[in-house]
Amino acid sequence: MAKHGKKYNENAKLVDRNKLYEVDEAFALIKKYAKANFDESVEVAFKLGIDTRHADQQIRNAMVLPHGTGVSRSVLVFAKGDKAKEAEAAGAEFVGAEDMVDKIKGGWTDFNVAIATPDMMGTVGKIGRILGPKGLMPNPKTGTVTMDVENAVKEVKAGKIEYRAEKAGVVHAPIGKLSFEENALVENFNALAAAIVKAKPASQKGVYVKSVTISTSMGPGIKLNPNHIA
Repeated sequence: MAKHGKKYNENAKLVDRNKLYEVDEAFALIKKYAKANFDESVEVAFKLGIDTRHADQQIRNAMVLPHGTGVSRSVLVFAKGDKAKEAEAAGAEFVGAEDMVDKIKGGWTDFNVAIATPDMMGTVGKIGRILGPKGLMPNPKTGTVTMDVENAVKEVKAGKIEYRAEKAGVVHAPIGKLSFEENALVENFNALAAAIVKAKPASQKGVYVKSVTISTSMGPGIKLNPNHIA
């Protein structure tokens, strides 16, 4: 059994593992956690009653959190001409076309999000085996394949997150930093929860949101009452 550090054990004493907390109560508690020596991320895990073996029950989307994530992310845009200039003006750190594809083929992947215009996807597809496993492949479902590169870049910079259901039906996502004000964390959580509830597949039967847990990078999880989500 893994051993936990002093701060984790201190925080674990605050949490009733047999209790399902209400949203406001849970975030008030997490703000009482003893702090690590860095600004921990706050994350949420939704266990959904979906069967991801069925195409119509797969959940994958993206959204901009009301208060962002507190994380700065670098953006690469695959574009040419005016769209390349648009990406640069919007704040993309890296912009290019075949030159960037060649750079990535050489082993460079020092960026967090990749965006591409539709006409570039044939070229970007050549490095799909590199970008795909790293979760960096542009995808129209998450708004990263678009002609509106200006808005796409600005959304990433504003705190856009991507989320998807894993094989077991679990959706993990960051919702901010422990340094955030409590109400900011609550509003970010509520926005994500509402999006996930809205994405409920029509073919899904039975309980949809089975469990919800919030946690910090180094702290114990707090279980929320799934019946009162969104």
